[in-house]
Amino acid sequence: MFDIAWSELALIAAVALIVIGPKDLPRVMRNIGQWTRRARTMAAEFQRNLDDMMREAELDEIRKEVEKVSPTDFKESLEKLVDADGIKEAVKIDPDKPAAPPEPTPAPEPVVAALPETTPVPETTPTPTPAPEHKA
Repeated sequence: MFDIAWSELALIAAVALIVIGPKDLPRVMRNIGQWTRRARTMAAEFQRNLDDMMREAELDEIRKEVEKVSPTDFKESLEKLVDADGIKEAVKIDPDKPAAPPEPTPAPEPVVAALPETTPVPETTPTPTPAPEHKA
């Protein structure tokens, strides 16, 4: 920050010890610390106030730009961008004519899969075999 080396700080401390004396040195250092803290808080508050003023100035500029745009100007610029007449012509809705109900679509016929023709198998009935005769 101030580019003070440790040797320079030691020299300043030795001179302060000799000039102020060891008895009063802690009280003087405490006062210097309090003044430094006050100076830092004042600098931070000043910086904060400057930032607030800059933000307010920017907001005022934005507010002025928004106020320049009137609703009629916006409508005209929007109509230039969007072809309203072309949209009306494309839609062509007559408010006097009632809307026709949509024509019902016929229901699709069920699809029956054709089975391959098979030749009928003749049923064979078993012929009864005569029971063997028992000889007694």
